[in-house]
Amino acid sequence: MPRALRAVGLVTLLLAGVLAAAAMAQDTTTVTTTETSTEVQTTTEPATTEVQTTTVQQTTTRKVLVPATNTTAAEESGGGTPTWVWVLLALAGVGLVVLAIVAFTRRGGGGGGDVPPAERRRQLEAAVNSWAVQGWAIQSQTGDSAVLERRGELLLVSVDSLGHVATRPLSPS
Repeated sequence: MPRALRAVGLVTLLLAGVLAAAAMAQDTTTVTTTETSTEVQTTTEPATTEVQTTTVQQTTTRKVLVPATNTTAAEESGGGTPTWVWVLLALAGVGLVVLAIVAFTRRGGGGGGDVPPAERRRQLEAAVNSWAVQGWAIQSQTGDSAVLERRGELLLVSVDSLGHVATRPLSPS
């Protein structure tokens, strides 16, 4: 498997894991309640009135798990999926398309450019040698093509500027 495709698969799995973890995440909210009670004691004596006030304050803190309630208009209309998830998926999709285009348009390993004449001659010689092993003889040869013959049949072997080797039969003259 080509290295680029393995990298694409790894990145895709990584993004899927991040999305799954984000979908399962919950916000933890701490709720603090305060209870205040006031006790008023009134003592009435014939000559004096005395008021005593005692304030007792108790604070209780507990953790309550609350599902995320931060919603935007886009989330409400999108069925509950956060916008950042769609953005992340779109970026991953664009990345996959770009990598696929790069992988399928790179032919010959040279990045799609012209192959030097010396390399084309080497490829032609390798192709001609493979046909010669099968009983074909060289009738004529140039820098980027050769005509082979076997029992009256003619075969043209050529190498184009990108380094692709092509063969096609020729009609005998």
